Amino acid sequence: MSPAPTAVAFFDIDNTLLKGASLFHLARGMHKGGLVSNRDIARFAWKARHFARHGENLSHLDEIRARATELASGIPVVRMDALAREIYDRYTESALWPESVALARQHIAEGHEVWLLSATPQVLAGLIAERLGLTGAGGTKLVEVDGHLTGEIDGKLMHGAQKAVIAAEIAERAGVEPGECWAYSDSLNDLPLLNFAGHPSVVNPDRGLREHALANGWPILEHRGDRKRA
Repeated sequence: MSPAPTAVAFFDIDNTLLKGASLFHLARGMHKGGLVSNRDIARFAWKARHFARHGENLSHLDEIRARATELASGIPVVRMDALAREIYDRYTESALWPESVALARQHIAEGHEVWLLSATPQVLAGLIAERLGLTGAGGTKLVEVDGHLTGEIDGKLMHGAQKAVIAAEIAERAGVEPGECWAYSDSLNDLPLLNFAGHPSVVNPDRGLREHALANGWPILEHRGDRKRA
């Protein structure tokens, strides 16, 4: 049996572990597969560029998420799984921030559990964790009926306060106190998660989170160097 973890680290994905929105990578893959129109992908691309430059805009991301899940309606689950793997190889891997990947792997090397918590669909969040050798991921789950996606969200969106709820559950299962948890995010919307962890750090923070981190003496990490394949 593996020894019990001494700590748990939680990483956001978008603009924390990789540049921009992972959901846009999913949309690109769906477009390549003929599941997303040119008009949709152009609109998604504009909003994704805005996110990468200026940080999280909830109305933009909600629109992309709602439209992407709608377009996923009727897709066989096995096809979406295969598509997620193609998307990772084609788009996601090259967008990873190497400094963030190294930090996550350092936690693993020290015997910590490392979980990704993201509003991106579970199929993609879980695959990123798998490929990077991390403990696991909590993403937004989609409803499946008879082996097909319905275009609806199963349960709550993995965002904001919900991340803190799931982080608390994971830490409890691991037998780790909040004071021995680490959290990394770029967005002020993740304050519930950052406040839950005894060791919060901000990565490529948006303006609001940067100001909050400075006021509270939190570490500020700038992981914007040249990207490379992990």
